[in-house]
Amino acid sequence: MTELDWSTPEGLAAIEAHLAGRIEGWRSPVAWAVGISPATSSPEWVFPHVNTPGGTHGLSAVVLATVLGHEGGSETLTVSHADLEAAVDSLAPAEAAADRSHPNLVAWREVLHELEGNPFREAVAVFVGDLDDPVSSEADASMRLTFEDVDPVL
Repeated sequence: MTELDWSTPEGLAAIEAHLAGRIEGWRSPVAWAVGISPATSSPEWVFPHVNTPGGTHGLSAVVLATVLGHEGGSETLTVSHADLEAAVDSLAPAEAAADRSHPNLVAWREVLHELEGNPFREAVAVFVGDLDDPVSSEADASMRLTFEDVDPVL
């Protein structure tokens, strides 16, 4: 890939395909999100933005997967502050496509802010490869509860 065009939908799609091609066997997740542990005694994880089934934010998913070494399927991964900063830095050029919303960047920056404000909180990335896959963690269950008509079982 010689020239990266972050300013057009076609360019973003080409970048997504390029990155996806670098992950052997990559399949975009059906749903995914970055979440943060609760700041209170509540057991529910906090997800500033959830990419629900049928969503269109594949570039964000493959950028995050690249940073975390995720190869596909359903999995919950710990996300360090440095990991999330790297993901934000990697995806930030997509803001050149000003006609598109960038909810994952907004959410990731919010999680970074929360981590900086309370270092005892933890961040995770939850990837769901198939809705029929078993729930991979409590964070995964919390995320899936945001889907309509889904009752996850741990």
